[in-house]
Amino acid sequence: MDAQSRGRADDIDPADQWVLNPNTGEYEMRLPPSAPQSGVPGPRKPPASDTDPSALGSTQPLGRSEAPGRRRSEAPGRAVPPPRRRRGAPAPAPEEPLPGRRGRRPAKKAAKGKKALLWTGGVMAFVLVAGAGAAYFYIEHLNSNIASVSDDGASTGGFEKDKAINILLIGTDKRTGAGNEKYGDAGSVGHADTTILLHVSKDRSNATALSIPRDLIVDIPDCPTTQADGTQKVIPGTPKTRFNTSLGQDDRTPSCTMRTVTELTGVKPDNFMVADFNAVKTLTSAVGGVEVCLGKDIDDPDSHLKLSKGNHTIEGEQALAFVRTRHSVGFGGDLSRIGLQQQFLSALMRKLKDNDTLTSPSKMLDLAEAGTKALTVDSQLSSIGKLKDLGLELGKLNTKNLTFATTPVIDNPAEKVPTTVVLNESSAPQVFDMIKNDVSFTAVKEKKKKEAAAVAARLKGSKSAASEVRVRIMNGGAVAGSAQETLSWLQVEEGVTKSENAGNAPAELAKTTLEYAPDQADQARRLADIMGLPGSAMKPGKSVENAQGVPAMTLTLGKDFKGAGSSQTTPAKAPADVDKSTADKVECAE
Repeated sequence: MDAQSRGRADDIDPADQWVLNPNTGEYEMRLPPSAPQSGVPGPRKPPASDTDPSALGSTQPLGRSEAPGRRRSEAPGRAVPPPRRRRGAPAPAPEEPLPGRRGRRPAKKAAKGKKALLWTGGVMAFVLVAGAGAAYFYIEHLNSNIASVSDDGASTGGFEKDKAINILLIGTDKRTGAGNEKYGDAGSVGHADTTILLHVSKDRSNATALSIPRDLIVDIPDCPTTQADGTQKVIPGTPKTRFNTSLGQDDRTPSCTMRTVTELTGVKPDNFMVADFNAVKTLTSAVGGVEVCLGKDIDDPDSHLKLSKGNHTIEGEQALAFVRTRHSVGFGGDLSRIGLQQQFLSALMRKLKDNDTLTSPSKMLDLAEAGTKALTVDSQLSSIGKLKDLGLELGKLNTKNLTFATTPVIDNPAEKVPTTVVLNESSAPQVFDMIKNDVSFTAVKEKKKKEAAAVAARLKGSKSAASEVRVRIMNGGAVAGSAQETLSWLQVEEGVTKSENAGNAPAELAKTTLEYAPDQADQARRLADIMGLPGSAMKPGKSVENAQGVPAMTLTLGKDFKGAGSSQTTPAKAPADVDKSTADKVECAE
């Protein structure tokens, strides 16, 4: 019986006629010839019979009406491969695989493949759902770790992704936590022992970490606070006192330190973070220790630090001892310790940015656990989502453009034996202005340099005489009365007689601006020179008619206005006497 019939011949199973073609990856129908084949396309000749079409001389090809199970004619010049052998039959001699026309998979095998795919997809879906559930519970766990207190309206309301960021970092010397009572003063409510104002530029190209000495004499303002029991209390301010008393003393909360920083620098922080002794120990252990360098042997019985000269990897108790020591470095005072702490934070930043940390799941989980347990944050940062967003913004920084600086101070002249310091009035205001105006302490991108050069070019060119300057003065956020004060100063002191007070601006501005038409550029340059306006304050635009109906420029005094006769120009770089270093450099403590 022919192999195409329902019977079997020559040990051929009809199911074995479906053969996998290794060249195409598809199953094909392969049949043995029943008669010699020609290389010319045409119908296959079945065995001769009384009804054999070929016996009548027919050459009609098989088409759609061909009986089921019959194969289509082979391609020209293609030999038909032998069938697969039946189980138990002798193995045929090996031969080269033959490329063939793609066929259809048997329904049975397709069904098995589909079942396997559905089963695999179901398992994957289960794994993903289970993983998502685990992630949800872990995030909830981290959220429960976070301790937060109210900012009592002392902040801007929280950082924003498209603006410069100012975070107040406060290290308290409160002796809470296991093992910390051995450092003495166990019953202390704590102070603002280490305070850093971290400013991150709007474009995230640079940042400045400004340390504020704990012994700096400042005026602490009145402070509305939310106490631990939920009650509201206004704590009276204290003039001419140490900065470190802005936290803990008289029930002051971190919001009081925030208000004190705003009073001192003119910069209103977006958020705060408070770290205690345990934060240093747990964070350094979470990253596997940080590497520090000593330029000499140190044996400090007060901080319990004992290390030899050279490089060391420290963590836990040893890391805490390192940041607390002061008698064994520099001049033995708080300013010397600030330098040591900045070196430590630089090392920690480098470790956090290191690939060994960023690519280690265990270290990242340890960091998440330690960070959420060790820090107390303001209510705007009280979720892991917000902390993650802040971390992503900080992660954009390059350590070579993160500058650690110290507020310029001098010994307190009121003390015979100085134990406190006061602001260096010749350089501290410049430092504060740079932070307020988002000026980098380090070299920044070329694009930013070109933009600054273009802005500065507005000040270059001819200048009109002061008597020819026509300007309307408006108050757009400056101290009340500033417009009239400036008008009087310009007319009496500077000879700008064609000026007038135009009242309040339609909206408040953060910065002072001078808008002028193209044909008023000479007048604008003269007024900018008189007032000390930077090129960025000059806004080419259009003129507005003054009270006499004559076109005039518009000077709008913003919140940054310092008063008539005070220069509005922000320094382009930090004063030479400011102590600063960048986080990418390894320095050895002396």
